[in-house]
Amino acid sequence: MTPDTLKLYHSPTSPNSRRVRILLAEKGLTVPLVAVDLGTGEQRSEAYRAINPRLVVPTLVLEDGTLIGEVPAIMRYLDEAFPEEPLLGTTPKDKGLIAMWERRAELEGFAAVMEAIRNAAPGLKSRAIAGPHDYEQIPELAERSKLRVKNFFADLDARLREFPFVAGDRYSAADVTALVTVDFAAKAINLPVPETHAALKRWYDVVSKRPSALA
Repeated sequence: MTPDTLKLYHSPTSPNSRRVRILLAEKGLTVPLVAVDLGTGEQRSEAYRAINPRLVVPTLVLEDGTLIGEVPAIMRYLDEAFPEEPLLGTTPKDKGLIAMWERRAELEGFAAVMEAIRNAAPGLKSRAIAGPHDYEQIPELAERSKLRVKNFFADLDARLREFPFVAGDRYSAADVTALVTVDFAAKAINLPVPETHAALKRWYDVVSKRPSALA
């Protein structure tokens, strides 16, 4: 199996898709990309439903036709199938720490930004939760989510006062998710990193200059 026998359904504007594209770039892998137009609702088409019944991107298609959705699962597959330049760790300790910090970045940061958008954006009325089912917006959640993002930034700043990267001494998948979260928050809900968070800004300056950040 080679990377060109895989296929990644993604959206150029999707932060979740970007997480996978950054990991691919860090590992030096070129996987054929198939764009899904979220603006026209292509992800809700019957054709895409057959690929991912949750109607979300990204989705990785393996050589034998197996379909893998959910960013952490796609990351794990790619990191184990192509072990050069590992981003999920090589020892049990590193794997555990990276998984822990990547999950914290996703749940406490990325998910909070997404919740803020989905409960406030007019175009997402009745689509407050991603997936095949409709849910009405709860405007109060949007404001609470902004507080969650601010707290995530403060907690991440404290962590980065002790270590150069999110999970420790090496760049990892935890940094990928945290970087995408920071950019997502600044663009989508106008919450850039506060000037007072010196350690977080130092880290951001470093990781955002990596070539993979353009993916």
